[in-house]
Amino acid sequence: MSAKIYRPAKTAMQSGKAKTNLWVLEFDQESPRKIDPIMGYTSSGDTRQQLKLTFESQEQAEAYAQRNAIDYRVIAPKEATRQVLSYTDNFRFNRIQPWTH
Repeated sequence: MSAKIYRPAKTAMQSGKAKTNLWVLEFDQESPRKIDPIMGYTSSGDTRQQLKLTFESQEQAEAYAQRNAIDYRVIAPKEATRQVLSYTDNFRFNRIQPWTH
């Protein structure tokens, strides 16, 4: 039984950062999924794949995994590096890109 601990990224559908400060413990797939030959549904006997546990900190998630003898790996979050520009920077005389209009 193994799991991964990570902090989810911001969704592309919203501009807010809801649920991005929580850490998630998600179990890995232990058995392959099977396709039902009659209906074509995908099924699995592993119910742990449906489970996502959320924690307020990485330390709490690691402590839970250690208490329950779960092999885990931590995926570090990638922080976005954005350069903050104001609207007036579009009209500077020394702008990097040429004005195209």
